[in-house]
Amino acid sequence: MNKYTIIYLTIAYFLFIIQAHFFADRVIYAPAISSYQDTALIIKLKTKDDTTISALYLANKNAKYTILFSHGNGEDLNYSIPFLQVWHDHGFSVFAYDYHGYGTSSGKPTEEHVYADVEAAYNYLVQNLHVPPEKIIAYGHSIGAAVNIELATHRPLAGLIVQSAFVDAFRVLTKIPLIPFPKYNNIKKIKQITCPILFIHGTHDEIVDFWHAEKLYKTYEGKKSFLWVEGAGHNDVMAIAKKSYWYAVEKFILDL
Repeated sequence: MNKYTIIYLTIAYFLFIIQAHFFADRVIYAPAISSYQDTALIIKLKTKDDTTISALYLANKNAKYTILFSHGNGEDLNYSIPFLQVWHDHGFSVFAYDYHGYGTSSGKPTEEHVYADVEAAYNYLVQNLHVPPEKIIAYGHSIGAAVNIELATHRPLAGLIVQSAFVDAFRVLTKIPLIPFPKYNNIKKIKQITCPILFIHGTHDEIVDFWHAEKLYKTYEGKKSFLWVEGAGHNDVMAIAKKSYWYAVEKFILDL
């Protein structure tokens, strides 16, 4: 390899890094047109940057725990309702919200903004609904898992469930860490968490490869358990796992 080839490759790499820095948010986030309209059931929360986001609370008077749910990309509250209802039917109170720019939430999604969103949701649960932190289980799917991992680094929780989580956002595209400034650096943040974690992942996940789950699980040194769902993809884990899903969840919660 001559020096001109090396120079060319170096310049190309730095241009790639610059593009990744400035255009990452456009690639990572995919908020669609809202699939619902605001009704009396939609709660409006204010984030620390004074943006209004939408939330939904399904109360269950007999619930021991409240699930704080952070959904995946390309979804909104309406898309999440069937999942939320199943958890509610299993005896939990459920609180979910939309990120900046998703559903009927205002603003534009960025890593900083979605962290502010889950913070607003958590604060509403604790301060307005008076749910003790030790009764909150944060459940996140895909990018929502990353959001809840961030929350768990500095807020007390009963437990954390991460489904289809990734090591960091850029490494969803490549196993090799090409970008020196990772987005959603879960592999680093997970070392800061102290609450129990249940890792859930489909072995045939077509978006977030299974190795992400294995690496996150191995890295976390706290109390942990896992559910690897054979043959499941990114969005059909519960349907494929069937009874084993609830067996793993109930065992995890009993051990909290």
